[in-house]
Amino acid sequence: MESVKYTCPNCCADLKFDPLQQKLTCEYCLSSFTVEEIKKLCSNTENSIPKEEVQVADDFENNTHLYRCDSCGAEIMADAQETATFCYYCHNPVILSGKMGGKYKPDKVIGFKLTKENAVNSFKNWIGKRWFVPSDFKSEQQLEKLTGLYVPFWMADCHVNVDYSGTGKKVRSWTSGSYRYTETSTYHIVRKGELVTRGVPADGETKIDDLLMEAIEPFDYSELKDFSMSYLSGFFADKYDEDKTQVFPRIRLRSEQACASLVKDSISGYTSVSPLAQNYNITRTDWQYTMLPVWFMSYKYNNKIYEFAINGQTGKLAGTPPLSKAKLALFSCSIGAAVSIICMLFGGIISL
Repeated sequence: MESVKYTCPNCCADLKFDPLQQKLTCEYCLSSFTVEEIKKLCSNTENSIPKEEVQVADDFENNTHLYRCDSCGAEIMADAQETATFCYYCHNPVILSGKMGGKYKPDKVIGFKLTKENAVNSFKNWIGKRWFVPSDFKSEQQLEKLTGLYVPFWMADCHVNVDYSGTGKKVRSWTSGSYRYTETSTYHIVRKGELVTRGVPADGETKIDDLLMEAIEPFDYSELKDFSMSYLSGFFADKYDEDKTQVFPRIRLRSEQACASLVKDSISGYTSVSPLAQNYNITRTDWQYTMLPVWFMSYKYNNKIYEFAINGQTGKLAGTPPLSKAKLALFSCSIGAAVSIICMLFGGIISL
């Protein structure tokens, strides 16, 4: 007799029956569902995989090389024609460690629109306005390390049940004769229904700072294409090390924030609004594993790694430049010397 295993519609972790709640619960993302809800969701799931999808997964597995950095543990993907020689995180050499498993084949991809020349020029313009960075940070040798990288992202469409209630007040004041009147009307505000937040992204790579990836958003999803090995030609890609279960808390937070913003925008015409209860319950999440284009560079300075990223589609750049204390000290000394000379000159003129 075959056993039946139910998985969470949000993060795909195993569900367990909670006797206290009389519901199936997920210990990872804390979602909960009635047995009837889960049966309905599972009945709508297609169990068969089309043959063409199996073929694409096999092609990905047979034509994608995996490189591993023994220093920091990063795992880098490249097609059979591209050879990885260094780790773009710690700059140490990498070694070929085998083929990729078909389960890591992305569903969708956005191809690069910025060439390396475009990316280098953008970076030079950005760094040219920063005076106190180390000299070798602007060197051609450092710019050569700017790498075209497909970053693994989980993109989620979240179906959210909204249950909001609050109190709205309208205050009206007027003057009649020598008296000032104020009228306050109180209203009960209710918002209920289902919202869908589409394409909520979360990167699946722990070595890249999440805030850095959020800083170069948004990507134009209208240019999403079905994944093909041809997109990897001439570029590298990261193997994800965070699955749907691990990134779902970030997805849930962003989805709930988006829903709360929409509800807030729908409430207008009141002098003040006080929320009484607001619940945003994600009932189902549809996932796509996607590769998004990023020009990426890291720089090690005083035993600290600085990361920089350029959106390979839009050109949006983010990062925190290192500060050269020697340059800053030299500049401060120069300013101090200049001020001293000016004071001496003006002092001499006054004394005459």
